[in-house]
Amino acid sequence: MLLALDMGNTNIKIGVFKGERLLLESRIATDRSKMEDQYAVELLDILRLYGLNERAFEGAVISSVVPPLNTVIRHAVEKVTGVMPMIVGPGTKTGINIRIDNPAQLGADLLVGAVAAVAQHGSPCIIWDLGTATTVSVIDREGIFRGGAIMAGIGVSIDSLVTRASQLPRISLEAPGRVIGANTIESMQSGVVYGTASMIDGMCDRIEKELGCPATVVITGGLGREIAPNCRRKIIYDDNLLLTGLHMIYERNKK
Repeated sequence: MLLALDMGNTNIKIGVFKGERLLLESRIATDRSKMEDQYAVELLDILRLYGLNERAFEGAVISSVVPPLNTVIRHAVEKVTGVMPMIVGPGTKTGINIRIDNPAQLGADLLVGAVAAVAQHGSPCIIWDLGTATTVSVIDREGIFRGGAIMAGIGVSIDSLVTRASQLPRISLEAPGRVIGANTIESMQSGVVYGTASMIDGMCDRIEKELGCPATVVITGGLGREIAPNCRRKIIYDDNLLLTGLHMIYERNKK
């Protein structure tokens, strides 16, 4: 089996593969104050919860946008599984040609998502990851990573709005029945869901104009489940895109 971990600023997504099949997908909170033994206990509990033998792993792979936790998570995985995990970074074989000003600055999550999107859907493609930050990755028709855009994430935007506007309540992320909200909650939900969907549609139009051709649009991230169906253009939603990319990268790099 292969253990894959995608470490973001809010959650660490855990995936276990047996061959090509994803056996389980789970999440634990990203917490910079936790020690490696605490992460090891959480990981061990999840594996045992699903009836998996923690010593049956032949490999592990990690992508991270939280560098201070890399060593902590690496040691936690090694303690639980007995294998030294591969961490996606400079020198990792991905098959993606990166042409941005400084390739070393490209986040591992964006690279991993690009690997999976190109392999599964071809190029050109536009990849949206709706997490703590909303990120856009653009792959041109030659399969070259050209760059993208970064915006405040949906959750961050809601938290900021509620914190700074004392009369606005916290809301659940779901689409209201109409764009024109008849009350505060509906109005906020409309702005978040339909506003984000419209932003995605509009940004994709501009990106395709710069590319000079239509592109496949892929959305990942848990918050994308509610947004994708409300976009006007055709969207492929894949919540496990990054886990799939990690599996592919591991296979390309294992000795």
